Order: sequence, then C-alpha cells, then structure tokens
Amino acid sequence: MSPSTPTRRHGARAVALVAGVAAIALLATGCSSSASTGTSTGTAAAGSGDKNYAITFLPKNLGNAYFDTSDKGGAKAIGEFGGTYAEVGPATAAADAQVSFINTLTQQGVGAIVISANDPTAIGSALNEARAAGTKVVTFDSDTEAQFRDLYINQATADGIAKIEVDLITKEIGDTGEVAILSASANATNQNAWIETMKTELAANHPNVTLVDTVYGNDDDQTSFDKTAALLQTHPNLKGIISPTTVGIAAAARYLQTSQYKGKVALTGLGTPNQMRDYVNDGTVTAFALWNPADLGYLAAYGAKALIDGTITGKEGDKFTAGALGEFTVGKDATVLLGEPFTFTKDNIADFNF
Repeated sequence: MSPSTPTRRHGARAVALVAGVAAIALLATGCSSSASTGTSTGTAAAGSGDKNYAITFLPKNLGNAYFDTSDKGGAKAIGEFGGTYAEVGPATAAADAQVSFINTLTQQGVGAIVISANDPTAIGSALNEARAAGTKVVTFDSDTEAQFRDLYINQATADGIAKIEVDLITKEIGDTGEVAILSASANATNQNAWIETMKTELAANHPNVTLVDTVYGNDDDQTSFDKTAALLQTHPNLKGIISPTTVGIAAAARYLQTSQYKGKVALTGLGTPNQMRDYVNDGTVTAFALWNPADLGYLAAYGAKALIDGTITGKEGDKFTAGALGEFTVGKDATVLLGEPFTFTKDNIADFNF
C-alpha cells in the first residue's frame, strides 16, 4: 500500500482528521465484494446535467480493508455532487490484473476511472485507450507513469512517509541493530518509492541501524504472516520490522502477538486504527502511521469531477475545491497531495474509528 505537500493548511488537515471521525465510522463498514466475479458496485445519485459523472473506483484488489475505506470515501463524494459510483477490481493484486476491468469500463464509456495501480506500466496502454475514448483517469494511492493518467492523488510525500516510519522504528530499537521491511508487491510504485527513501534516510541519519532484508507479502494476509515468520527465522538478531502496507502490518502483528518475539521485535508501518487497535493496546505495536484513507478516496473523486468539469486539466498550478476538504492545488507531474501522515499510539487510537 499501499500507502505516499500541496498548498494547503496542514494544521487544518490534522483538525479535519479528528473532526471527521463520526463520518469515517460510517465508511468503515466497507464495500461488499465478490471474489468470484471480481466486482462490487454501489450507486449514488443519478448523473447531474450533461456531465458524465459515472465514476468507477478500481482498487488494487477487492476485499482489502484499506480500499474498502478509501472507496467508501469516494462514494460519499460522488453522492455529494450527484454522480454515479461503482467499484470493480480483481481478487488479487497481480501486475496486469486490472487491465480487463479498464477495457470494460472504456467500452461502457464511464466519465472517469479512479485507480490504485498494481504496476506503473503494465496497465498503461489500457489507460491511454480509455483516455483516448474520453474517460478521465485519476490514480490514487499507487501511481502509474505520468503519461498514463490525467491526475495523481498522492496520500503523502515519499519523504514524509519514509521519514516517519524510519523515525518510529529507530526510536523503538534504540537507533541500533538490524531491521527488515515487509512490503506489498514487488511492483507497487508507492511501496518501492518509500523503500528507496527509507534506505537513503537510514544510511544518512542512522548509521548503526542495518537494513538486512526486504520481503514481499503481495498484500495477502497469509503470505505476509508467513513472510514475517521467515524473516524472524532467517535473521535471529532482528530488532525491528517496517511494513508500509495495511495488510502486511496487521499480519505481522498477528504473528508477533502470540510469538516469543512479542515485546522483543518492534513493528511499525502503515495501518488503520481499527485493524491495529488490539495490537497497540496489548503492547505488540507501540506506534504506526497512516493518512485518512477515506479522505484520500474523497479527494480522488473530487479530482475526477474537476477533470470532467474542465475546471482543471492536470496543469501545475490548477486549483479545485474538494467538498469538505477545501481547496487543493495541482503540483508537478499532475500530482495533488492529501497531506502529512498521522501517528497512532495507545494514547490516541481510541479517538479514531476507520
């Protein structure tokens, strides 16, 4: 996650995160899904005027709590501006698993596709065919190469995400010893950007901490669980694990919770409060970080609307309003940034419900 600042008030963002708890709670139930068909849909209000506000969310895979929450945020936004929401997606996060869904949506003539990319290039041709047919393409959470989309909604900068995760793990292990990374898929653009920046941050500012391994759980719970066990067996002196994926950190925490390593091997990364609450409260995990995934989907939907309306084209400096989140400015490479990551601990986790 999968999972990274615009000209926006970060203080207001922190306040909005806390103030939005009640609304987020409604989103936390997630979308219904069907692994057998690979589709899940829900409809908001009918389209408005002559604008094609049929907007479909295409996450990395269905049945993922993170995307259940982010896509519900998108549904909320689309309902606000009178569009039609749908969600489709593959059962697994394979590199080219999203292609057939993109092709179908192109044939259906949807107004916009909002997609978290499983690969930066494998879906590129399909997305450009969609764009040629008049469909706007917004990536969120995980980007493609810039040539394949109109706008990218980034959750946070790679530097910001990498630094907070490195800061958390190095503090917990006393800034010395061996650490490892449990990532999502090897092709996930967001994960890889964060990992490279983590390596740079560790080398530059934490010379006594050694990154000994990076493994991939493919955003699958059991695979991530097994990879955690293998890391601890392969590296008996391991002192910490960073898992920058909501599936991975929860699986790793589940393994640690009942193992001999609880309280001895530190774990941090990116997770949601609801999935991590028990692990934080019982001391398996001290702290972890994330942005608000519901806000990410909400912002992506409003970005799609702005493209459909012609309010923005993706040019640097373009501005648009994203409902309750306020005004955002398009940055370099047609990127819009949600804000800074937030750290969850035992002291504050009870304040959140998503």
